[in-house]
Amino acid sequence: MINVGLIGYGLAGKVFHVPFIRAVDGLHLSAIVQRSGSNDPALKDVEFVRSVDELLALPVDLVVVATPNSTHHPFATQCLLAGRHVVIDKPFTSTLAQAEDLVHLAARQNRLLTVFQNRRWDGDFMTVQQVLHEGSLGRIVAYESHFDRYRPELRVGKWNEEGIDGNGLLFDLGPHVIDQALVLFGVPEALQTDLRTVRDGSAVVDSFDITFYYPHLRALLRSTLLAAANGARFTVHGTEGSFVKFGIDPQEDDMKAGRKITDPNWGADNPDDYGTITTSDSERTLPTIPGDYRKFYQNVRDAILGKAPLAVTPEQALNVMRVIDLAIASSKKRCALPWPK
Repeated sequence: MINVGLIGYGLAGKVFHVPFIRAVDGLHLSAIVQRSGSNDPALKDVEFVRSVDELLALPVDLVVVATPNSTHHPFATQCLLAGRHVVIDKPFTSTLAQAEDLVHLAARQNRLLTVFQNRRWDGDFMTVQQVLHEGSLGRIVAYESHFDRYRPELRVGKWNEEGIDGNGLLFDLGPHVIDQALVLFGVPEALQTDLRTVRDGSAVVDSFDITFYYPHLRALLRSTLLAAANGARFTVHGTEGSFVKFGIDPQEDDMKAGRKITDPNWGADNPDDYGTITTSDSERTLPTIPGDYRKFYQNVRDAILGKAPLAVTPEQALNVMRVIDLAIASSKKRCALPWPK
């Protein structure tokens, strides 16, 4: 049994980590750091503590960091130095230098280090992977990923509305669409980015467009907080056809609504949102593969036990941060920048 400690019990901890850790055999959520407030009565078997020092005094093997972005680096550093394996909620860190520091430290400590790229296990993304693997679209020439929301009002007093390093949409939804593109196509030859602030009074980037340049392919990654009507989540064009998918993986909304992971239809997409493959002589609906965020933690468990390679590697986490670092520079310079050699 791998004992797990969680730092942070806000939205990320409650919705994205606790339920999935507790749903995976071989993982035991034994302690949570919650600096204030009363203990959650639904977690009677979990010890609540007030500090990271208290957590590290307990026999925990794996620590999950689900705290404000600016704290990821110091908390992960403290846990790695204490000999614990570490999962960090995205974004990995606030800067590329911090990310490189953590990766080097984890290697020296011989401890597992990964980032919670749960949306590799979105049903829509897994379906895109299946389509590309089957080759029914021919050679891919264009890929477009939208991850949009509609939040026109500022969330006054929230840490993620503060204009500091590591905040804003590029660090919030950006790591997901960036990681997915890197999984599908690898690192680009170059990229060009437009980062924007579009909400009245906002202090952070809340809209972006990133273009990845490959020899015979362009990948466009887009996100905004001012999309009252969402377009397609994925659009893929190839020499033999196109795949278009609307709707978003339902797992986040289901968790917020209190739906149980044990539901046999967990992760199942709405049939109205199934994607469509279109070729010159046909059009067919493709059912979405059910998503399942449990697979992230199942892989972490197996990697710690030496039974499987780590799915989200430190080098992949670094590549996402390299993209973010380049994206900020590209937007400032208003030009495309090459991938560092």
